[in-house]
Amino acid sequence: MSLVELIAQADERGLSVSGLACLDRCVPLLGGDDETLRPLWASLAEDAAADDWTQRLEQTRGKLDGAADGDAVALAHRMLTTAPAERSAPALREWAHACSVAALRIHRILDGADPAEDATDTVDAPREGRTEGMSPLVAAELRRQITVLEVLAGHGPAGLRRALEVSTEGRRVLVAALSRRSRRDG
Repeated sequence: MSLVELIAQADERGLSVSGLACLDRCVPLLGGDDETLRPLWASLAEDAAADDWTQRLEQTRGKLDGAADGDAVALAHRMLTTAPAERSAPALREWAHACSVAALRIHRILDGADPAEDATDTVDAPREGRTEGMSPLVAAELRRQITVLEVLAGHGPAGLRRALEVSTEGRRVLVAALSRRSRRDG
């Protein structure tokens, strides 16, 4: 099943986790670390209070709400600022799609793609299942996005821990890509 189809079929928790996982993998661009989004992850647990997401989202925005510098950072910042305060399926579905596209574009930029180049087809095609010609960094991000949604669809709330593990792995890959890029550019 393609990523677009998985997002279309996801429930509120799956959509929340999908968007949050994309943001979590890109949070180093905003100066965040492994613990920055933990409160948001906790707000998606089965026993979390209904308003936890809203309160913790505002707290997180306060911690990370800095000036965006560069295309990749601007994309990551937009993921944070557009996160819906209320967890409703329509708003979360739109956010999950936007986060998916932004995360893939960020990985393209880190892989050396020109951010000014029209990247619509280069990220939409893989999301729809056409993956030929993708760089390894972008392909790995796409696999992580699909895995997160499949885990949540197959295991419900019990899949939250595995989704977090996938996201943590992706965050480390992004940090390594940032390090390589800074050595190459510096």
